[in-house]
Amino acid sequence: MRFPPRATRIGTTAALLSALLVGGTVSATTADAAATAVGSVCHSRLPAQAYDTLDLIEQGGPYPYSQDGAVFQNREAVLPAQSTGYYHEYTVKTPGSSTRGARRIVTGKKTQEDYYTGDHYVTFNLINYGC
Repeated sequence: MRFPPRATRIGTTAALLSALLVGGTVSATTADAAATAVGSVCHSRLPAQAYDTLDLIEQGGPYPYSQDGAVFQNREAVLPAQSTGYYHEYTVKTPGSSTRGARRIVTGKKTQEDYYTGDHYVTFNLINYGC
């Protein structure tokens, strides 16, 4: 399985998105949109297991679950619209869970365009590496 390359510099769009979302959430309010949000979370406030997942992503694996690295379809349309194959998802282990649990990191193709969800894609937070 091929995984998207991780660049070494943050893209302008990711930096702008991060700056716009720091400290707040953007909620979908139209009647046909899901009640979801994209916010921001400081890297230092992630659960401990998220650091393990981020390290594995940087190393290119190996991953604990066969689904890790799969294309994330963004069916919920919470993340910014992109072409198929732009986003990939990875499991963040949940202590005590006998399944994959609900926690994930979804990566975009831009550097540091990593989103954390603790509620199985209902809400996402762009990981802010600068705080």
